[in-house]
Amino acid sequence: MNLNAALSTDLLKEGRNKEQFVGRPFYLSYDIARLLVCDAWKAQVKGIPAGCFLLAFYDGEDGVEEAVLLRALSQTKLPTDNDVISSMIEYYKDNLDISGRAGSLKGGKLDEFTRYEFSFSGLECRVLGVFYRTQKGNIEFGADLENFYAANNYTVYKANRDVLEFIVNQRDDGGLVGQDSEFKIGSVRYSSSRRHQSQEENVNVWVNPKDFLGKRSAMFGMTRTGKSNTVKKVIEATEEISRKALILLDSASPETSEFTSSGSPTFPVGQIIFDVNGEYANANRQDSGTAIYDLYKEKVYRYSVLEKDDFKVMKVNFFKDIESGFSLISSYFQEQSLGGDYVNNFIAVSFEKPESTNLNGSEWTRYNRLIAAYKCCLYRAGFKAPNGEKIRFTGAAEINGEILEGRVLDPKQGLTLEEACTWFERVWEQYDELKFFKDYINKKGYEWANDDLKSMMVFLTTYKLPGKKNQVSGYKKIRVKQLHNLHTTSMDESFEIEIPRLLQQGKIVIVDLSQGEPVVQRLFSEKICRSTFNISMDRFINNLPNNFIQFYFEEAHNLFPK
Repeated sequence: MNLNAALSTDLLKEGRNKEQFVGRPFYLSYDIARLLVCDAWKAQVKGIPAGCFLLAFYDGEDGVEEAVLLRALSQTKLPTDNDVISSMIEYYKDNLDISGRAGSLKGGKLDEFTRYEFSFSGLECRVLGVFYRTQKGNIEFGADLENFYAANNYTVYKANRDVLEFIVNQRDDGGLVGQDSEFKIGSVRYSSSRRHQSQEENVNVWVNPKDFLGKRSAMFGMTRTGKSNTVKKVIEATEEISRKALILLDSASPETSEFTSSGSPTFPVGQIIFDVNGEYANANRQDSGTAIYDLYKEKVYRYSVLEKDDFKVMKVNFFKDIESGFSLISSYFQEQSLGGDYVNNFIAVSFEKPESTNLNGSEWTRYNRLIAAYKCCLYRAGFKAPNGEKIRFTGAAEINGEILEGRVLDPKQGLTLEEACTWFERVWEQYDELKFFKDYINKKGYEWANDDLKSMMVFLTTYKLPGKKNQVSGYKKIRVKQLHNLHTTSMDESFEIEIPRLLQQGKIVIVDLSQGEPVVQRLFSEKICRSTFNISMDRFINNLPNNFIQFYFEEAHNLFPK
């Protein structure tokens, strides 16, 4: 069958096929239509499955060509239903065989009039929009009703094959369907049972990238009806479209359009799948060589919270990637509703790098001290440090010799993590006693330790006040398995930095969340989404082009229950 020949169908003429007549409306509004249908009309059109498209043509005046697009939803009551039901029950009580569809050849014990009355029923439909002819003679579709008249002015038909193909593949710009930039996603199937539909030729559905990329879509269905396989087909089709992109994002000028003149995306399309059940990240018996990873090995990057072959570890080196690691700790506290004044002060600490270019200035000195104290908290909490990790920062010559009797601990020369912990613990213990700190505030007008460093030393020493006063849990709050499982010493770059970069290059990323705890699933999913969004938003603000990035959330209600 020639697809574009079908799409040249004049819906407003061929849609009025008498053989496709299904009924008339007795109620019509902007959202709902209720129809009177009967068994003979249903049989003539080979049934009206739930979800099928119907067309309500306006007959109220000459010269007006429009058809309201309806979708069949459910049965609705007729005013005569109570009388019909009462009559049926009386026949049932008499044990009479009253079967025999109106319009069929089967004889029955009902008289023709009663059988005729029994055959009518009500059908409720959703109003999807309206097809109408423009002044230029084109057929356009509007996704709402501009107006409606009394229901008696309409006649309803079921869309036949050609009309249905026009409806599902209609293009607002009148473009041709089935071009190189488009892909066939499947065929129309209204129901799982196909006694009637199997007798008809399939109606193919083509998807235009402009209708799909960058748009929100949802897929619903019963268990074991092919939702995941459909998503895999969408991923495959998107990848085939992406391969037609000729320009890399980093080499594009700000004026570059998102789509080419043929309708293909200008830049490669990035795709990321949040795989709660592991069915995309790992091949299974159903795939038979069609798993996404098997099809596109050169473009697929798989991430897991566990160390596995051919998987990147989705963890963070807390000692190297300070901001990402600290963000995970903060998210953990919020997820677990862990609070308290000193905890709130701790998670409020900012690790944003100073803007000053003077690396030996006071801003960088304070920043490096803060980083050192934070690493000491990690060390005390049991996070494994990289081999040979040394801590360097500027302390104060006046106090370096007073930390330990008979020994000078000079942070500028480099300290082990244990020595650095000792240095900060002794400083906080003696903070109110040492003359240096009193002279410092008198001379400078502000304390040697700012609020952020104080918060970090409280967390490290487990004392809210100098002199070992008012003990709290401190670093013990992060000495937990949930956070330790997020840490690794084998990588220098965080996954939340690496993944957005891969997506901008048009790669396929599969995040295997099947073996993570719920809190880890939510933390990592949110961080990846937020990081990707922030990078794209930053490019937008700076007038730089963005590529399309498709997010696939398997069982999204588990990741985002709110």
